[in-house]
Amino acid sequence: MKPIRILLLLVALFAATMAQGASAPSQVFTAEVIAVLDGDTLLVSRGGKPLKLRLAEIDAPEKAQPYGTASQKLLADLVMRKQVQVESRAVDDYGRIVAMVSIGGLNVNHEQVRRGLAWEYSRFHSNRPLMALQREAQLAKRGLWAGEDIVEPSQWRKQHASAPSVASPVVAPPAIASSAGKVASDEIGCGKARCSMMNSCADAKRYYARCGGKPLDGDHDGRPCEKLCAAEGVKLR
Repeated sequence: MKPIRILLLLVALFAATMAQGASAPSQVFTAEVIAVLDGDTLLVSRGGKPLKLRLAEIDAPEKAQPYGTASQKLLADLVMRKQVQVESRAVDDYGRIVAMVSIGGLNVNHEQVRRGLAWEYSRFHSNRPLMALQREAQLAKRGLWAGEDIVEPSQWRKQHASAPSVASPVVAPPAIASSAGKVASDEIGCGKARCSMMNSCADAKRYYARCGGKPLDGDHDGRPCEKLCAAEGVKLR
């Protein structure tokens, strides 16, 4: 086969693949919100597995920015420990599902913008209803629009590339401490746990699922507190 024909075949194959991907329907599912990481990022539980969601078409203030903590807290007030409907759009470079999220018919993404807790950030600013909500918030001086020297998060990140995070994730309400005197896993902030603090293998797995990280998984194999679970005779996999 001549090189030009091979090239044309590859181009046609690439175009067909892109067209198929563009026409693929988005996935819609329900999940429970178990943590609010910031004003535009959620951790949800679906079928017992944690998934990290990035709210599509908005950009909330960074935690160290003015209104960053307020954006996170008010989002938590709206969705924490509730069932939400998720309409996935894509997966970003950090492995997060980019999605539209709604609760009781209310579009959470749009509500963050309407309340002045996030910027409209649609592709090429093409979401006109979302832009209208942002203008409404600006005119009413809601949330961040009541301040001065307002800086978009994308610009703030460039100016403060090494700035530390100053707020912790808002997580589910704590459970009651166990009778053995150890602290229940839901009372431990993400990133602060040790296997010696866990009451049981089940407790360790709950913490691991809730926080979505690997503070209890020293060898990074996806199995928390293996010695504790082995002592209880629990088969991790």
